[in-house]
Amino acid sequence: MACLKPSKGRLLIAEPSILGDVSFNRSIVLLTEHNSNSSIGFIINKPLDYSLQDLIPEINCDFKVYQGGPVEQDNLYFIHKIPELLPNSIEVTKGIYWGGDFDKLIELLNNGQVQSQDIRFFLGYSGWSKGQLYQEWKTDSWLVTENNHQNIFNTHDKDLWKNHLLEFGSKYQFWINAPKNPSLN
Repeated sequence: MACLKPSKGRLLIAEPSILGDVSFNRSIVLLTEHNSNSSIGFIINKPLDYSLQDLIPEINCDFKVYQGGPVEQDNLYFIHKIPELLPNSIEVTKGIYWGGDFDKLIELLNNGQVQSQDIRFFLGYSGWSKGQLYQEWKTDSWLVTENNHQNIFNTHDKDLWKNHLLEFGSKYQFWINAPKNPSLN
């Protein structure tokens, strides 16, 4: 599989060489914005031990919250596939939207009008300044692929990185079976 350049809506697959980076080791990032000045995305395969209600008690909803990235980890972000219900949503790629009217979202969640397979919440985000992501990509920190998931909101987090890495060929076979912490090998 050919590795593409970073672009809005594509997935960044962390190269196995990112061992010491706690945030990005074995991560998959959905790029929600990518332009000549900056890039923004969310790690889609690292659930935290929090539910939405743990963070915002007035929301009657126990949806999982994910580690979005190392930037602004005290802020909550979300991507979804329900733009018709959430005014001011920004289209990331076909069928996936970012943000929207948070007050309306609270109302929808409390009324049970949003299902967990329609939305994903993140603490923090992944961000790169001008030229930073391109430089990381050129130095083989990231593999880039199209987001071919029919629904990234229903993917099984545990094996997502391994499965994507295998798409890039057998040279990654060793890495997918290696322990997260090589010193445990």
